[in-house]
Amino acid sequence: MHYHVKKSLLFAGALLVLDGSVAQAQVRRKPKPTPTTTASAAPVAADRTDSLALRKIFDEALLRGESYANLRYLTGSIGARLSGSPQAQLAVDWGKATMEKAGFDRVYLQEVMVPHWVRGAKERGEILGNKDKGIKVPVCALGGSVGTGGKLKAGVVEVHSLDEVRNLPEAAVKGKFVFFNRPFDDALIDPGAAYGRAGDQRRSGAIEAAKRGAVGALVRSLTSAHDDNPHTGTMAYDPTVPKVPGAALSTNAADQLSQLLKANSDLQFELEMECVTLPDEKSYNVVGEIKGSKFPQEIITVGGHLDSWDLAQGAHDDGTGVVQSMEALRLLRASGYQPERTVRAVLFMNEENGTRGGNEYARLAAQNQETHVAAIESDGGGFTPRGFNVDAEPAVVAKVARWAPLLRPYHAAEISVGHSGTDIEPLKAAVRPKALIGYDCDSQRYFDIHHTAADTFDKVNRRELELGGASMASLIYLLSKYGL
Repeated sequence: MHYHVKKSLLFAGALLVLDGSVAQAQVRRKPKPTPTTTASAAPVAADRTDSLALRKIFDEALLRGESYANLRYLTGSIGARLSGSPQAQLAVDWGKATMEKAGFDRVYLQEVMVPHWVRGAKERGEILGNKDKGIKVPVCALGGSVGTGGKLKAGVVEVHSLDEVRNLPEAAVKGKFVFFNRPFDDALIDPGAAYGRAGDQRRSGAIEAAKRGAVGALVRSLTSAHDDNPHTGTMAYDPTVPKVPGAALSTNAADQLSQLLKANSDLQFELEMECVTLPDEKSYNVVGEIKGSKFPQEIITVGGHLDSWDLAQGAHDDGTGVVQSMEALRLLRASGYQPERTVRAVLFMNEENGTRGGNEYARLAAQNQETHVAAIESDGGGFTPRGFNVDAEPAVVAKVARWAPLLRPYHAAEISVGHSGTDIEPLKAAVRPKALIGYDCDSQRYFDIHHTAADTFDKVNRRELELGGASMASLIYLLSKYGL
């Protein structure tokens, strides 16, 4: 998952702060009816009808929900699903079969070529002192990294920013590992904001290290947790700069290396990684549709990414988003609602290390001249619902905010202005939906397990997961009925 920071927060009935301007969200529980009631005003006027419809959706999810069982199979029987792997193809087959079994009107695949990076044997990292008495530490390759070609041993220079390594004397960097040790800013309430601020060292650290003649980059894992779980994640290379290995240290290992460097600046680090990038592989997005009864040409997309990193089961990132997206369509049908607009569940391939599935979905949407009302993505874990992040014009955000009273009984009424999701973002330029929307849940625990071996099925709570799918289905119900 790629995480972006929210821009501002709004609640129905409160002031909306949007790019420096202020507007009033007009939400009244008992509006006076007028002969010219518009679709945007209808959600308030039809409050009772919609409230009952949402209650049916949540009853179905909590009493007969299928997300948890689907996630158990995806994570337990298929497991890690890195793009290009055999497990990724098994996940494609499973997703298609699951949506066909659910009885959606149409289920199909979208072909896409994806990267095929293989981690290889478990990585080895060791801190070496003056007498070469080693201390083995938890380490993992960053996604897309080159291997070390055997054991790579060198000195270490610690930095806390990309600018710091750029400004160091060449002699302080050349022939060494650059150790990027900027921690999360734990004063930030939203851990996603901390992730965003710390993430440049993982993405670009190897490039900046190589520019200065370093032999590799060691990066502190992107989490506030203090443990022995290294966090992988995608990294980049610059074709004009030599490729050097990039590895993540667990936070405990990073703290230990930093302390030992203070006592002995001449210590060395030994790294061994066997990762390799193979030729691209053919893969697929998996798409399921329920055709709209009145406006079938208008599309609402909901999705999550089917691929995951290879260290664990990819439960929260993003198995939960995948099963919630499929479940959202099933809940609409099971509760007796026929959407007025076409609703499409998309299981995107290759979000983690390329976003090629999202780009291909947007390209095909433009090629087919599709009209997209909105797109929703779940890629922040399957924790307790909070609401939705909306990327749209202020007037559209205000319309979405007017539905907050209907979502409030289910604790999903926080409507924030901000990033929606990496896989639906390409739609903004391709077909210009009126809104891109990200499902928002309680993320305080998310980065403890994000991109680690700890992202397993047992970390997911059934009720939290099913509530999230119902929240998404409820918003789709409102979008389909009233449009934007």
